[in-house]
Amino acid sequence: MYAIVEIAGRQTKVESGKFIYANKLSGKEGDAVEFANVLLTDDNGSITLGAPFVSGVKVVGKIMTETVKGDKVIVFKKKRRKGYKKKNGHRQQFTKVLIESIG
Repeated sequence: MYAIVEIAGRQTKVESGKFIYANKLSGKEGDAVEFANVLLTDDNGSITLGAPFVSGVKVVGKIMTETVKGDKVIVFKKKRRKGYKKKNGHRQQFTKVLIESIG
């Protein structure tokens, strides 16, 4: 069974018993989190589609680590023949969440 859930403005496919990396969530390690914005569920071939959300279905997870940093993204801006160069880097912070149950 899997579900498509909206977490912090992003749609993520989740399965029970697996880990996901969501944008930084408030909470401490070991806290339970609940995602109510379920867009789609699939239970062994029977698909339930929400309009916009599936009613009565929630995804429950547990925060495993508070913050994990993603890969570095380099932002480089340049204008030719003007002597303008700007280099900047960014590392996105994620929260590792274990999905415990769907439904």
